[in-house]
Amino acid sequence: DPLAAVRALTVIVKVWSEDGAGKAVEIPAHMTARDLCQLLVYKSHCVDDNAWTLVEHHHALGLERCLEDHELVVQVQASMSSDSKFLFRKNYAKYEFFRNPLNFFPEQMVAWCQESDGSIPQSQLLQNFLNSSSCPEIQGYLHVKEPGRRSWKKLYMFLRRSGLYYSTKGTSKEPRHLQLLSDLEDSNIFTVITGRKLHNAPTDYHFCIKPSKVTSDGKELKMLCAEDEQSRTCWMTAFRLLKYGILLYQSYNVPQQRKSNLPPFSAPVRSASENSLVAMDFSGRTGRVIENPLEAQSAALEEGQSWRKRSQRMNVLGSPSPLHPSSLMIHRTQIWFHGRVVREDAHKMIIQQGQVDGLFLLRDSQSNPKAFVLTLCHHQKIKHFQILPCEEDGQVFFSLDDGATKFTDLIHLVEFYQLNRGLLPCKLKHPCTAVAL
Repeated sequence: DPLAAVRALTVIVKVWSEDGAGKAVEIPAHMTARDLCQLLVYKSHCVDDNAWTLVEHHHALGLERCLEDHELVVQVQASMSSDSKFLFRKNYAKYEFFRNPLNFFPEQMVAWCQESDGSIPQSQLLQNFLNSSSCPEIQGYLHVKEPGRRSWKKLYMFLRRSGLYYSTKGTSKEPRHLQLLSDLEDSNIFTVITGRKLHNAPTDYHFCIKPSKVTSDGKELKMLCAEDEQSRTCWMTAFRLLKYGILLYQSYNVPQQRKSNLPPFSAPVRSASENSLVAMDFSGRTGRVIENPLEAQSAALEEGQSWRKRSQRMNVLGSPSPLHPSSLMIHRTQIWFHGRVVREDAHKMIIQQGQVDGLFLLRDSQSNPKAFVLTLCHHQKIKHFQILPCEEDGQVFFSLDDGATKFTDLIHLVEFYQLNRGLLPCKLKHPCTAVAL
């Protein structure tokens, strides 16, 4: 029966969103993680900015990882246990190392094989990871959890194409002192999402290498701990690069590539990156891009004033005043607004969606019921800025800088700081988004 043969080639996959809702999707057996994300973007009408990912989440083990775009969903699902599931989530940091490799690979952690005499410049760093004939190596101390015990051991480790090794004698990399801890081929690297206490971990920066065959039994997991976020990111990124190499680069380079197995559709593609947002002057007949940052700043302030005049004019015409709830509530429709989320949850969301510069969200203030908080990521640190209401001539405005720059609503405020840094450490770039499937 040809129909039965076609059905055999499709599989039901259930995907969950951040809000706990699940969606069952019938997909072809050869569908990749990226194609499934495209399908979900299309079905849930969200903006496609190539940051959506499928997350493999193991609740009982307290582990999760983002699937690589090229991985076959059905294959991954076959290795998952009954309590694990796929999540649909943003990850802005997925390919960030291609854009800023030097932030990801501290010089002291990267070594090359003897033939090169260490003369390879840092600019060639990525080529060496992607070129299968070269042999870059990540080195440094990691804490390793002893199998079946709650104690950890600090060892000097080396990550190579052939696997992760530790030295049995200090920092010696002589072959007789190297012991293989894990290979890359049949393993995946996961972030540990349970707290330090559960594993008695020495630091907060723990991660885990899990053999693909292991489902629910945690005995074969290799639990590791780095000293800080940067070195954890370095080990995890290098693992992905050494395992998949050029496939990651191809996925990074061809975000618009559509596979023929998808229904013909066009998802709206829009990105609020710095490249697509420029300061413009529309005072003449045609718009012109403002190159000079000082001119851009004064134009933005002028625009801020005209927004205020516009809103005052609207009040005279009898539309809702800024004191009226409708204009004070307008931000609640925005993807970056998360209501009464507490600080800890805001942190968690930023971490989950990839700690890239300019990743942000707005939320209600816990300490001041009339105020709001901007949570922003910069240099892998999460910072909070209070947005206070201020009143002038019976109108309510919002300000981040004690009234120096005022906005009639939070949407204007966000638009302004997407174009101007102001007192922030960087511009607002990537909205932290929760999607409803």
